[in-house]
Amino acid sequence: MTRDCVTVTLLDNVFEIATKMKQYDIGFVPVVEGKKLIGVVTDRDLVIRGYAEKKSGSTAVEEVITKDVATIEASTSIEEAAKIMAKDQVRRLPVVENGELVGIVAIGDLAVRDNFEDEAGEALSQISSDKIPVGAK
Repeated sequence: MTRDCVTVTLLDNVFEIATKMKQYDIGFVPVVEGKKLIGVVTDRDLVIRGYAEKKSGSTAVEEVITKDVATIEASTSIEEAAKIMAKDQVRRLPVVENGELVGIVAIGDLAVRDNFEDEAGEALSQISSDKIPVGAK
């Protein structure tokens, strides 16, 4: 789990999120109020809900945020985290305690643990299996 997460607030805009993504080489940014997780913005969110809809860099976070986000608690097992990633087809899960963000678990975090390479591989396989091929409608 990554504990020191780059975050944004509802006061930020699309340009500021994109700048942080570039600066930190990330594609997933939690949106918080204080420490409370209220949603996330992914690089895909910026493209689909932002630029593809001809929004400007000054567009508010509120217009591109994903609010219905799967989360886990720090006590969640690696196996359960992998199952949630596979079921929800996500590569990253915010870790919360009492609604407050404490970290992020990524599919790569699961893969680096020798005993859990199978779980990570299975989760990644399920995450990728139902995706529409590039160029398909």
